[in-house]
Amino acid sequence: MLEVAMELSHKTTILLSADLHRRLTALARERRQSLGELVREACRRQYGLADRADRLAAVDALAGLQLPVGPVDAMIRESVAPPRDLPS
Repeated sequence: MLEVAMELSHKTTILLSADLHRRLTALARERRQSLGELVREACRRQYGLADRADRLAAVDALAGLQLPVGPVDAMIRESVAPPRDLPS
């Protein structure tokens, strides 16, 4: 995780609604993260602050999806329904 390599030297206090705090705490628990780690990760993702390792991991994840690939015109034919005449 990025947290290990990063010195956390600035503290910020944010106010959350009870519902948002409950939901984020539950999500952090599911991911086995602290609430702070979850919020820092969300900030990096939301504001484009991901580091090189994060971007490479995203590329690897996309490459692993095994999506169909082909010429653009063939992909369009396969994924877009042909136009139909409108009823009169």
